Amino acid sequence: MTTPTANLYELASGQLTKACACDDLDEEIKAIVGQPMREIMVNFPVRLTDGTMKIFKGYRVQHNNILGPFKGGIRYHEDVYLDECKALAAWMTLKCALQRLPLGGGKGGIKFNPREYGDEDLRRITRGFTFALQRDIGPYHDVPAPDMGTNEKTMDWLMYAFSEREGRTTYGVTTGKSLHCGGSLGRPSATAMGIRHCFNEWARTRRPGVDLASMSFAVQGFGNVGGFTAKLFCDLGLCLKAVGDHTGYWYCETGLDVHALERWAKTHRCLKGIEEVLPTATPITREEFFGVEVTVFVPAALELQVGEAEAKSLKCEVVIEGANGPCDLAADATFEERGIDLIPDILANSGGVTVSYAEWVQNKRQAEWSEGEVGEFLRAHMTKAFHRVVEYAGEKGVSLRTAAHRLALLHLQHVYKRK
Repeated sequence: MTTPTANLYELASGQLTKACACDDLDEEIKAIVGQPMREIMVNFPVRLTDGTMKIFKGYRVQHNNILGPFKGGIRYHEDVYLDECKALAAWMTLKCALQRLPLGGGKGGIKFNPREYGDEDLRRITRGFTFALQRDIGPYHDVPAPDMGTNEKTMDWLMYAFSEREGRTTYGVTTGKSLHCGGSLGRPSATAMGIRHCFNEWARTRRPGVDLASMSFAVQGFGNVGGFTAKLFCDLGLCLKAVGDHTGYWYCETGLDVHALERWAKTHRCLKGIEEVLPTATPITREEFFGVEVTVFVPAALELQVGEAEAKSLKCEVVIEGANGPCDLAADATFEERGIDLIPDILANSGGVTVSYAEWVQNKRQAEWSEGEVGEFLRAHMTKAFHRVVEYAGEKGVSLRTAAHRLALLHLQHVYKRK
C-alpha cells in the first residue's frame, strides 16, 4: 500500500470538473472558479536571533471574493507550494459559499520547517511575512487564519505587525487569535466541533436509535483537528481504536486513552513513543491501520493520504474528512462502489471558517459573544449545510462531495448573475 502522489491542484480541479457536469451550472461560473484571481509570491529577509540573515519564500493565493473578503489559513511547512495554496484557496471559496458566509477563498504559507526555530525567530519570520503582504491583506480585503504549523500565537503576531504599519490596532485583519488579543471563544475546537455536528446528523439519519457507545473510530493525524475530534467523539461514548501521525500508528481493541494521547502530543508534538504512557497501545503498520474495523474513519493529517488501495482496505461505515483533500479521486470512486458514506472536507471541516466568521464579526462590532452563542451559531450553520447537501445528493443521485460542490457553485452562480 502506498500513499497517493497526485498534485493537490489536480485533485481540486478534478473534483470541480465532476461537480460541473450538470445542466444547472453555466460555463461562465466554471471558468471563474477554475483559476484564482491572484497568485502572490514573496521573498523576504529576516534577521534571526543568531545574527544571520535568511531569505524566506511565502505565498498567498486569493481565489475569489464575490461573496466578501478573501479568507483562509496560513501554513508553515517545508513542503508548501503554489499549487497547494491554489487548491486550498479554491476549497475555501466553496466552503464559504456552502455555508452561506459573506467571505471568499484564500490560502497562503511560508516554505520552511517551523520545528527548527524557536519562538522569537518564528515571531520575526511572521512579522517579515506580514510586512511583505501588508498591501494585500486587511479586514475588508483578505483575512488570514491559522493552519498547519501556525496557531493563535502566530495570528497575534500577525495582527500586531499589521497594526504597527497601519498605525492602529486592527483586530479584524486575522482570525484564530488568542482571547487576550481579540480572539473568539470556541475557535480552537471549531473545526472538530463541526465534524462532531456532521457525525451527529449522520448517526441520527443513517443509524437512528443506535447507541453511540457501540460505535468506534480511528483518527489519522493528532494535531488540533485530530486531537479535538478524538476528545469530542470519546465524550460522545465512541471507542478510539486506532490513531496515527507521521511518526507511526497504534491500536487497541478496547480503546485508547484520549487524555493520555493529548498530554503526550502536547509535550512531544507527535505520538512517537506513546507506548511509554499507554502500554496497551500496540504499534501497527500504516497498512494495518487502514484495515482496522471501525464505524468512523477521520483523516485529519496531510492531504492525499487515502488513495484507491487505502479506500479498498478501510473497514468503516463513514469517512469524515477532517483534513483538506485527504482522499483522491480514485478513493472517492471506491467509496461509492463499496457504499461507504463520505462527508467531504468542504462540509465536514468548515466549522473552522464558520467560527472565524463569528470572530471577524465580533471584531468589527467590538463585541464579545459567549461560548454558548458561538456554539449555537456553529451548530445551526453546520446542521443546515449538512441537510442541504444530503437532500440534494438524494434528489440528484450524486455523492455527498459532488452535492456539496454543486450547491456551493450554484450559490456563487446566483450571486454573479445579480452582479
